[in-house]
Amino acid sequence: MNEVHATLIAELENTWYTRIPITKAMQAKVQSFDGNVLVVEAALEPNINLHGTAFAGSLYTVSALTGWSMVHLQTRLRGVEGSIVLASGHIDYFKPVKENLVATCVFGDQEAAFTRLKETGKARFPLTTTIPAAGVEAAAFKGEYAFLRGH
Repeated sequence: MNEVHATLIAELENTWYTRIPITKAMQAKVQSFDGNVLVVEAALEPNINLHGTAFAGSLYTVSALTGWSMVHLQTRLRGVEGSIVLASGHIDYFKPVKENLVATCVFGDQEAAFTRLKETGKARFPLTTTIPAAGVEAAAFKGEYAFLRGH
């Protein structure tokens, strides 16, 4: 992680903990960010259900948060300020998670969205976040994040 990324991550985590209170309770933290791939981890213990596995709502939350955070980081890297909201989201659960929740989001090629943002002041970013368990995919979240410049 370079110095710019490290600064953005520190700002992001501060935003989480002060403006999105559940992130602190979930013990969410950025594990890594390389400019294209964001990995967010949340401890299992505060996100456990009565079966001793990760609560489905926590899997959804950390997945949605990871996508939101990716849009936040990408727009900040480009010097664009605005509001981000999850416009739509769907998650599929494939197997129980019995370890820390580790969500990975790849930004990929979103230049068309940034072109729309430049032209209209708004854009939508479709993103996928995955969570593994025991080395295989346990959950996959597909979300679309709406960004409105200047709000």
